[in-house]
Amino acid sequence: MTNKLIHKGALIELHKERVEFPNGDHTYFDIVKHPGGAVIAAINERDELCLLKQWRHAIQTSIWELPAGCLEPGEPPMETAKRELEEEAGVVAEQWRDLGKICSSPGFSNEILYLYEARGISTGTLNLDDAEQLEAHWLPLERVFEMCRDGSIIDAKTLALLLRLQ
Repeated sequence: MTNKLIHKGALIELHKERVEFPNGDHTYFDIVKHPGGAVIAAINERDELCLLKQWRHAIQTSIWELPAGCLEPGEPPMETAKRELEEEAGVVAEQWRDLGKICSSPGFSNEILYLYEARGISTGTLNLDDAEQLEAHWLPLERVFEMCRDGSIIDAKTLALLLRLQ
């Protein structure tokens, strides 16, 4: 067994993979295969950042997050970012800056998240999925950085992008 599909869900797959070591030994890893995603720091003309207060069933609470979403098959990350910003926050942006990428949990997942800054904000069309329970808030940048320091923001992708933004 080199690679065995354990579970195929709507978003992720779980695989058991045999890993060979240079010394001839081997082990098995459970790997979550994820399509990847885009995360957006949208900043308006008043230097306010869009943060979402979003219910997360896995941890049974609402948390503060930046707008983000999964890559569709064949979709470039920048297109994902534009689509997700409009769907989740109801805004579009004229100026985009690529802030690189991160591995969210490389010990067990292949997920790569692409990070973007968006400015030149104007009204778009909100289009939430049935499973999305969230509210968009525009908060002063300095307040958002305080929320990072005081532990109010616990979402790793949000913290990573805000660090890159600074």
